[in-house]
Amino acid sequence: MNQSDLQSLLTDLIKTWENEVIEFKAASNDFNTDKIGQYFSALGNEANIRNLEHAWLVFGVDDKTHKIIGTDYRPERSRLQGLKHQINQVTSPSLTFREIHELMHGEGRVVLFEIPAAPRGMPVAWKGQYYARAGESLVPLGLDKLDEIRNQMPGEDWSAVIVPEATPADLDDQAVDTARRFFALKYSNRFTPAEIHDWPMEVFLERARLTRDRRITRATLLLLGKPESAQLLSPHPAQMTWKLVGPEKAYSHFGTPFLLNTTELYRKIRNIQIRMLPDGTLLPIEIAKYDQKIVLEALHNCIAHQDYTRNARIVVTEEPDRLIFENDGAFFDGQPEDYIDGHKTPRRYRNTFLVNAMAELNMIDTMGYGIHAMFVGQKNRFFPMPDYDLSESQAVRMTIYGSILDPAYSRLLIEKTDLPLQDILALDRIQKHLPINDTASTRLRRAGLIEGRKPNLHISAFIANAVDKRADYIRMRSQDDEFLAKLVTDFIKTFGSASRADIDRLLTQKMGDLLTDQQKSKKISNLLFKASKLGTIQNVASRRSPRWVLQNRTTKSNKSDNEK
Repeated sequence: MNQSDLQSLLTDLIKTWENEVIEFKAASNDFNTDKIGQYFSALGNEANIRNLEHAWLVFGVDDKTHKIIGTDYRPERSRLQGLKHQINQVTSPSLTFREIHELMHGEGRVVLFEIPAAPRGMPVAWKGQYYARAGESLVPLGLDKLDEIRNQMPGEDWSAVIVPEATPADLDDQAVDTARRFFALKYSNRFTPAEIHDWPMEVFLERARLTRDRRITRATLLLLGKPESAQLLSPHPAQMTWKLVGPEKAYSHFGTPFLLNTTELYRKIRNIQIRMLPDGTLLPIEIAKYDQKIVLEALHNCIAHQDYTRNARIVVTEEPDRLIFENDGAFFDGQPEDYIDGHKTPRRYRNTFLVNAMAELNMIDTMGYGIHAMFVGQKNRFFPMPDYDLSESQAVRMTIYGSILDPAYSRLLIEKTDLPLQDILALDRIQKHLPINDTASTRLRRAGLIEGRKPNLHISAFIANAVDKRADYIRMRSQDDEFLAKLVTDFIKTFGSASRADIDRLLTQKMGDLLTDQQKSKKISNLLFKASKLGTIQNVASRRSPRWVLQNRTTKSNKSDNEK
């Protein structure tokens, strides 16, 4: 820290004044080293219990008057820094100050000792004795606090650590507004957007589980912090990198706020429309190379499960036909294949605080459905399934495909929409020339879906049969509007009237398999509107629960007389 930084830090510490993690001493000339060691133990243990990164022992400030009086404690720089070695030699486990800062204040020299929090599960002792604070007093570490520290899991939640220097001014206004909007969508049945907008920032951040005791955490800065606030997370880079490889090369770095910049990274990806099947087929389909929801799900998973203690960035590599997502840290709870069917729920997280905050903002779910959703999304797009590579012990690589590997595989998904996911996973391995187990092989062969002998299995040739394709094309193609309208009028003639549910049941199966349910519903609404404008049918009930009847000549005549 430079002198200006230290001045701001001292001002903030004095405002907070003494508590369990801050201690001021006049120490005008000298101070007992043994006493310093006791404070090192006490303040470090208290910082651990409060999930803080560090605590402070400050010399040169009168602990009675709160005034800066200056100190001559070890004025020689070499002797002052030599205290680090003395502390390290006697503490257990062996620790020392993160840094010893000197501030040349107008009222005198101030020395600030930056004490690290005790490691997770390991209280710090000085000469074999554990110390703690009771208000402003130095006391032995009680059994309750000792057990609390010793019962901690060895790995701390990096994301839950409070950043003492951070203030609401370090948060990006647009990111906070976006967070409010996402929170409002999640809780639309409990709060109106106007209510959430009127909450003070501190209230909103606490309710969205982004802060602890209304203090800003590392998770807060990752998701909502201004770009320049990333320095408060140093040495972690707080960065995502997009890298384009292939005939063209490019890259871009994206820092905080991650809530906004995941979308900015997605926009860098060249997401062109591609033809789903080769030229000359009867089923030409154009579809986006990548689905935004799937890409953001993968990227949000990287953010949620990154091992931030390794101080690495997240990397998204765009190759001509695929995206590769890389984050540091081994897969945390189970294996990727455990989550594909959507039944496994994770029992623990590496970054619990960050995961909970992201869930409140609808960035991820906490039930383990994310991986399942990505696989189903690729299935519905007729693309290869995602791949996970865990060959590096401390990294996860996940690939999303943006191209067809085997046209027969894609045609099969189009033609057989009822295939179970386990069969699709086996077929996906076959198209990637990977082995499948005997049970899957037997099942697919009996269904006529695969041919060949191990290890040279391939998708059955009937998929490419032109006769089958012509028959399936008729099934896939939607009938024209005139035919559908006649079905409606024939139904009403037979039964007297028709509800919207009757018409939906009548027409849905006649509209082909290429339209989604939403598209079919919209098409039916347009058809009914057009028929009513032409005077063929009319609604004699409410718009909410319509009942359609034929608009005969008598009705028209009566209507004309009434208008006259």
